[in-house]
Amino acid sequence: MTSKAVILRQLRSEILTLELKPGSILSETVLSERFEISRTPLRDVLKQLAHEGYIDVYPKRGNLVSYIDLESVEQMIYLRSTLEKDILSQLAASPTALALRGTLELKEILEKQEEAIRLGHEHETFLYWDDAFHKAIFALAGRVFLWDLIQQSNVHYARYRRLHMLKQEKLEEILGEHRMLLDCLLNRDPSRIEELVEHHLHEDINAAYLRENFAAYLNLPRLDSMTLASAAGDGSERER
Repeated sequence: MTSKAVILRQLRSEILTLELKPGSILSETVLSERFEISRTPLRDVLKQLAHEGYIDVYPKRGNLVSYIDLESVEQMIYLRSTLEKDILSQLAASPTALALRGTLELKEILEKQEEAIRLGHEHETFLYWDDAFHKAIFALAGRVFLWDLIQQSNVHYARYRRLHMLKQEKLEEILGEHRMLLDCLLNRDPSRIEELVEHHLHEDINAAYLRENFAAYLNLPRLDSMTLASAAGDGSERER
């Protein structure tokens, strides 16, 4: 029998990496057989996933992997951009040079990202080093606690990022912006930080890419609810 902690970790990973796609049904029977666990502890796992936003529970439809909520994504982007503008600006404006160890770490991470693009590794490798780059910046400012706190409410934003990183040109753009941010730190030039971070984190949220290619993954009005709303509107018009 698999422990609840292991099952929780496995299902979180499968949802975050889109192996379990938004809207997928999580059958208690299937999960119970897969993990060789009884229904009672399995339901504890599902309750925790629902609490964390990984799944939604519907009385008649069961447990569904949550759709990506773009409002939640926008708020996470706002939080990250606010923090990172401040953190990067403080590091760039510091009268002392960036610590040698930190400089070497950031440069090595950028080399790993470049290698992932060059060798055609899956976007998961690039995303791993993307997180490493930003976490290293938080660490240089002594703000790792804040980074870890962000990761605890990351289910919608993490999947949003993965979908955008399916585009090769997006990976190259991210790498270029990371290089510019590092240049600002090394040259102690905070003047471009706000503009760079704003573009780096905000550019994609209003793009049509997700709606055009992954509408089925998003928390958008479904056809049935739209039809009901339209019918209700038609009825009110007829009453007039």
